[in-house]
Amino acid sequence: MTEQLRLMAVHAHPDDESSKGAATMAKYVSEGVDVLVVTCTGGERGSILNPKLQGDAYIEKNIHEVRKKEMDEAREILGVQQEWLGFVDSGLPEGDPLPPLPEGCFALEDPEVAAGRLVAKIRAFRPQVITTYDENGGYPHPDHIMTHTISMIAFDGAADAERFPEDEFGPVWTPRKLYYNQGFNRPRTVALHEALLARGMESPYGEWLERWKEFERVERTLTTHIPCDEFFEIRDKALIAHATQIDPEGGWFRVPMDVQREVWPTEEYELAKSLVDTSLPESDLFAGIRDNA
Repeated sequence: MTEQLRLMAVHAHPDDESSKGAATMAKYVSEGVDVLVVTCTGGERGSILNPKLQGDAYIEKNIHEVRKKEMDEAREILGVQQEWLGFVDSGLPEGDPLPPLPEGCFALEDPEVAAGRLVAKIRAFRPQVITTYDENGGYPHPDHIMTHTISMIAFDGAADAERFPEDEFGPVWTPRKLYYNQGFNRPRTVALHEALLARGMESPYGEWLERWKEFERVERTLTTHIPCDEFFEIRDKALIAHATQIDPEGGWFRVPMDVQREVWPTEEYELAKSLVDTSLPESDLFAGIRDNA
């Protein structure tokens, strides 16, 4: 090893980094890998999902500052670096027909222009590996889909000085691998659901599995399973730090830790782009990179 390993995780909102791949990031931090979370928006239009904080006038008035402070705390818990792209949360449109997206929001930005900001972050940080969302956003939030779009542009664009000139975006850099977060996958959900029922315990996943049928989600290819169960507590602490978004007594935390570790001790990813040779399935995001670094 002559080159420092670096991992960049691109997320839509503050809290996404703690619910998607947080244990993986904490694992790599513990191994000396530099990890940078890039958060595309400030989460300004996110609903206050913790019932204990709903109706709090200060939070409602200062949601941007509150969510920034929560992100600072989660960042410290995970041990990662974190930077903002500076776009405005689009909100999750609801209704039939869906209302138009608010003017000036992230999802309405020109993808090429928005990707330029991410290109600059990639060239400055120089990650070998980038994680982001699949083309469906993991779930169809407009900001998650836009995060996918600009990540795909930026992965290629970071190495393209003609498309993104060096005098504006910094010296070119070629990331080697790009992954989609697939932590909320059906095999994991089914395994935990059945394990809880077999133990005579209540499962929080019954409704999830019914919704899976309703949306007819295509099963993703899980190429990479990262063993990271010893970092599940850190993941949960980081998630709880996002107090406006997470109820510490909610469904996120109803599966006992010993059951999680026994039944599903990994976090999953889908390898979407690779410029290095690797053998699937993998147990390391840096497979094919460590030996050549």
